[in-house]
Amino acid sequence: MNQEKIGRFISECRKNKNLTQQALAEKLGVSDRTIGNWENGRNMPDLSLFKPLCNELDITLNDLISGQKVDYKEYQEKFEENIVNTIDYTTKKIHKKNKLIAEILLFFGLGLIFSAFSVFPSESSWGSIYSVIGMIISLFGFSIIQKGKTLKKRVLLNLGYVVLIIAMLLILDYSNVKLNSQAPRFRSKTTTIGNVIYYDTLFYDVYRCNFNEADEYWTIEKNSKQTDYDLLNYCK
Repeated sequence: MNQEKIGRFISECRKNKNLTQQALAEKLGVSDRTIGNWENGRNMPDLSLFKPLCNELDITLNDLISGQKVDYKEYQEKFEENIVNTIDYTTKKIHKKNKLIAEILLFFGLGLIFSAFSVFPSESSWGSIYSVIGMIISLFGFSIIQKGKTLKKRVLLNLGYVVLIIAMLLILDYSNVKLNSQAPRFRSKTTTIGNVIYYDTLFYDVYRCNFNEADEYWTIEKNSKQTDYDLLNYCK
């Protein structure tokens, strides 16, 4: 569809009917700005308005989609061409709408992940819960964007995205522990014995020695099996 040509045709037909943009807008239940956008070729009328618009301008659907009065001899040829154009236009419009929804979900999910790190304290489990929820939402948006690709490619891309997000979360969590001396959010176990708090994660262990005291300090080590006795004597 040639939006600019159709827009000029709408404008010409409206003027031939001695209608202002405001008057036509009121008849169709839209704003005069919407009519202006149609006539300037910035937007197309919604499909539900095609028939009412044609009725108000005394033109056929074939005329509207062609952007000109269709000669009787060319009517069938133009009709078939316009059916194809309308289907193509509708498909693109749906794809554009789906893409917008997907992008909103993608960035909302990512925003939820990062906000969870800044809003909830590291000791709270809500931070990790909201991070996982954000990852699921963003993955849903990412998967919508992949529509049109083969199933194999979509599966690989989605798996790659999940791995990337998990890696990003773990790196952010480790950086927070290393730089800000805070408890890891993605920990499997927390043990408190004496003056030691021990946080067990998948890739490393975190020890908080002399917690809530003036000489409190944190250490990070590789994963190791710790007994209660080991923890009790770790900070000594």
